[in-house]
Amino acid sequence: MKSSIKIWLAIAGILLIVLGIICLCKPVATLFATSWMIGCITLFIGLARLIFAFRTQAFLPNSATRMLSGLLLVILGIIFLVRADVLTASLPIIFSMWIIFEGVMIAVQSFDYKKVGFPSWWLLLLLGIVGVVFGILGLRNLGLSALTLSAIIGIGLISYGVSYLLAVFGITKFENKIKAL
Repeated sequence: MKSSIKIWLAIAGILLIVLGIICLCKPVATLFATSWMIGCITLFIGLARLIFAFRTQAFLPNSATRMLSGLLLVILGIIFLVRADVLTASLPIIFSMWIIFEGVMIAVQSFDYKKVGFPSWWLLLLLGIVGVVFGILGLRNLGLSALTLSAIIGIGLISYGVSYLLAVFGITKFENKIKAL
């Protein structure tokens, strides 16, 4: 493999680690940036859906619904970008509600596992209940939820950065083994 690829991989790893550290140190800015990215992605998806609807309207039925959906996504994306503060304030609520929903789903599904004789079904039930409790706690303390969400993003970025750096060393070791053969 070209050494330039390994250099770029190492640079990307270092930048991800730095970005992760920034996310941990600046939780409000992290949530704001996340909201801005959600706005950009929503706007892009809406534009893509509109383009698809216009290009396929001659041979695909219901193109008007795709056009309407695309238009609504474009409007939503613009709102998210113009009023990123509203989405930023909503992210901890959305995150907590998602944790509650997933916890309930896991708890309910644990009984399906019990029916088929899975011996650790009770652990799934327990984890589902714990998820619901954490989701409720998140709704009760939105500031802590915001910090937690920012920490998850930061730690995730750091772990990706470390994995990139480890990949560089792994690729080098792999190349050395091939040369030895």
